[in-house]
Amino acid sequence: MYTQENGFYIAHGPNGPISILGNMANRHGLIAGATGTGKTVTLQVIAESFCKAGVPCFMADMKGDLSGVSQPGKLSGFIEKRLPEFGMNQEDLTFEGCPVRFYDVYGEQGISMRATIGEMGPDLMGRILGLNETQTGVLNILYRILDEKGILLDDIKDLRSALDWLSKHAKEYTTQYGNVASASIGAIQRAILHLENQGADKFFGIPSFDIMDLFATRDGKGVLSVLAADKLMLQPKLYSTFLLWLLSELYSTLPEVGDLEKPKLVFFFDEAHMLFEDTSKALTDKIEQVIRLIRSKGVGIFFISQLPTDIPDIILGQLGNRVQHALRAYTPRDQKAIRAAAETFRTNPEFKTEDAILGLETGEALVSFLDEKGAPSVVERAKILFPLSQIGAITEGQRLDIMNAASDINRKYKEVQERESVFEVFAREAEAEAKAAEEAAAAKEAEKEEKNKKKEKTIWSKVWKAVVTAVTGTLATILGKTVSDAVTGKKSKNTSVKDAAGRAVKNATSAAGRQILRDILGNAVK
Repeated sequence: MYTQENGFYIAHGPNGPISILGNMANRHGLIAGATGTGKTVTLQVIAESFCKAGVPCFMADMKGDLSGVSQPGKLSGFIEKRLPEFGMNQEDLTFEGCPVRFYDVYGEQGISMRATIGEMGPDLMGRILGLNETQTGVLNILYRILDEKGILLDDIKDLRSALDWLSKHAKEYTTQYGNVASASIGAIQRAILHLENQGADKFFGIPSFDIMDLFATRDGKGVLSVLAADKLMLQPKLYSTFLLWLLSELYSTLPEVGDLEKPKLVFFFDEAHMLFEDTSKALTDKIEQVIRLIRSKGVGIFFISQLPTDIPDIILGQLGNRVQHALRAYTPRDQKAIRAAAETFRTNPEFKTEDAILGLETGEALVSFLDEKGAPSVVERAKILFPLSQIGAITEGQRLDIMNAASDINRKYKEVQERESVFEVFAREAEAEAKAAEEAAAAKEAEKEEKNKKKEKTIWSKVWKAVVTAVTGTLATILGKTVSDAVTGKKSKNTSVKDAAGRAVKNATSAAGRQILRDILGNAVK
């Protein structure tokens, strides 16, 4: 019902249906408005319209409300009241759900979505970890070294192991890449621990998500990939960086196709202001480049946020299809934002845009889509169509049934796999280094022991020589004196051969002891 020959029927104005042209749907869009004004329902209507035309979509479900797109809607008093406004009757309605795949970074409410730390890159990883410029620079050095070594970086334990290795080898790369401070490595390690404590480490690993799985169709309809983001929203940096990674993967993987009759994929980025908070200029420039050029790959992006001013002007200028719900002017800042929002539309002489924004009812919006020439149409005050799928969250049982039905893709990503990456490579290197060090220490000890044996042998050789020399000399003296006495007929006083021999041994022993002492002291000095 919501797909027409000239585009995707989204709203109904005073002059009839208002549609997004198929060949302009990849020119991106904006859905803005205060909380409770109907942004989520508008997103659901647009996604449903694309789905029926065979265009797959990706969207983040912040509160679980979008899960209802998987189930048929039903007639309500609100819908009955609005049917005449759209020129419809009940016979025109066919309530039905859309083919849906549920995904979840944590693998709890849907199919697991993972990326490797290597694929994420140092800049995006630095953003997730909340690192400063210097610390992100250390990550860049680490990634470069690992790339040169051809070593893969998959998960958190890989990153921790790589940082530990870099801290031990930092001096080897200082001349080539610059100083790697131990304080920076310590800060990164603490940030990793914080990330682990929040359970976000489940996002990193293999098998990493194949973005081509987002292009699924079923029975001629585009499959809606719905990311459970209620828990993910508690970590806004991880949420926004993860979606930016998906966009970057799409941009780097898809071929150029130009403007098609309808987009290949439509990407809805809810809470878009998070993408630009605390983001460096270099990364903001990269985001702008991806958004500006990805439309040539056949991908359209819709940003959803409360205020148009949440989006940087350079990116806001790329968003040609716009739906503006009501805003509230409670503060001077709000009033300024309303004026800024009004100025982004092409003026309609029949009403003042700024006043209209303040007076819009729930389900009503200011709408301006690109015309055939790619120029914004005159803004119209219109009523957004109601979805034909269920509005609101589904039950846990219904979600589980849908997850079980996607058994093939669920099996593809369910089990975490391991391959040889940083952890395994450096663990093997550390083991080899430890073994080599142990062998070197053993060889050194053996060499030392051999030297000691040689020294000991030399010392005792000297001792023996000294003893023999001393004894021999003394005995020769005694024997000579005895022979002399015999010839002359003299007799030594109080001396006998036995006593002389005893003194000779004593003198020899003393001489040998002195020689040993000299040898020991000599060796000690040496």
